[in-house]
Amino acid sequence: MSDPLSAHERAAVAARLTAARDETEHRIAGLTRDFDDVVAASEGSNADDEHDPEGQTIGFERAQLSALLEAARRNLTDIDAAKQRLGDPTFGSCAVCRRPIPYERLLARPTTLTCIDCADTRTRPRRRGR
Repeated sequence: MSDPLSAHERAAVAARLTAARDETEHRIAGLTRDFDDVVAASEGSNADDEHDPEGQTIGFERAQLSALLEAARRNLTDIDAAKQRLGDPTFGSCAVCRRPIPYERLLARPTTLTCIDCADTRTRPRRRGR
């Protein structure tokens, strides 16, 4: 199997992964600070946030930040896995059909494992026979 990416394209995807990793680390740091601030603010308070008519509860804010943090950490794991795969000559080939993943897709979603057709097939609801 020939390499689906040129050296220039591979370098550009590598740069995109590095930028995505930096962005994600920055996001994790910010979300961690926000989460810690919410926790610290709630420690000294005995407010009844469950019945506060003024917006979200502290528990909801913590849950929301926790979910965002978990998603960012999963993204970081995906980025690191893609960076490891980048050295493999098959990087840029669809994991399902083995056809090349378009370079533009890899720039937009450098952690992707599938081409658009296979991704669409996996996410499209199945139609029942008539």
